[in-house]
Amino acid sequence: MTSPSFPRLLGDVGGTNARFALQHAPGAALTDIRTLSAKEHPSLEVAMRHYLHLSGDAVPVEAAIGIANPVVGDWVQMTNHHWAFSIEAMRQTLGLKRFVVVNDFTALALSLPSLRAHEWHQLGGQVPRERAPMGLVGPGTGLGVSGLLPVGENGWVPLAGEGGHVTLSPVTPREWAVVAWLQARFGHASAERAVSGQGLENLYQALCALDGVSEAPALTAAQVSQRGLAGDDVRCTEALQLFCAWLGSVAGNLALTLGATGGVYIGGGIAPRLGLFLQRSALRERFEAKGRFRPLLANIPLLLIDAATSPALLGAARALD
Repeated sequence: MTSPSFPRLLGDVGGTNARFALQHAPGAALTDIRTLSAKEHPSLEVAMRHYLHLSGDAVPVEAAIGIANPVVGDWVQMTNHHWAFSIEAMRQTLGLKRFVVVNDFTALALSLPSLRAHEWHQLGGQVPRERAPMGLVGPGTGLGVSGLLPVGENGWVPLAGEGGHVTLSPVTPREWAVVAWLQARFGHASAERAVSGQGLENLYQALCALDGVSEAPALTAAQVSQRGLAGDDVRCTEALQLFCAWLGSVAGNLALTLGATGGVYIGGGIAPRLGLFLQRSALRERFEAKGRFRPLLANIPLLLIDAATSPALLGAARALD
């Protein structure tokens, strides 16, 4: 027998893909997990209805999604995609009892305490402290940033922020030149302009411009990654190196800001695909390179999330709870 609040429709919505699942009872495993292409659906409502049609399951009573966008008030307009909607209007249209919408990295942060050992890889540092603040940063279509703070004996409070849009901080002369190029093009050189899928494309274009390549091909983030990992293009490889170094800097800044002795988790779809390149990059060095606070950062673990199913789906269920 199902609870009055179940089944639940859960979603993890980004600028490229929308992932959905159903949950039929409190604490139950997620079922009917599917990934839909965002560009192939004119709206989130259409994507949700398409998913429910494909699953052929019971009509959900409640729903919750994490979405790659600030969630302030009723109207949601995605930053890196054209989808926009009213939360209340969507609830009524879909006939839901409740519809909760949170930032996607707020949802992912809520899932961190439940990650199992095989769903992450540690990149340096010591054992994470229990019941301590955790940081979360994740390059995907954009750059998500969040955190999770302990409250009371067993509770947690996620942070809903837009830390991916902090100002990008250069260290080396080459990085200063790249930031100047980004500023000339975008006005504000945010971390997301370099540490994301679109960031990889920007970095490659910047390096070509700085090196006087007049007819640089318009490579996608996937192509930059593929060529860089294969060593087929020196600028693609350098773009990946800059990406990893800046990811380390952003993660280190977050660790200091939150006092994240519980670890800083790296999510998103790009980092797990870099494999040994990521481990051999300047990621860890730049994470720790904070002057007088290097000894503190050296103890904080970096934890690369590599789960078969998006943990943000479970986090969306926690948002309903």
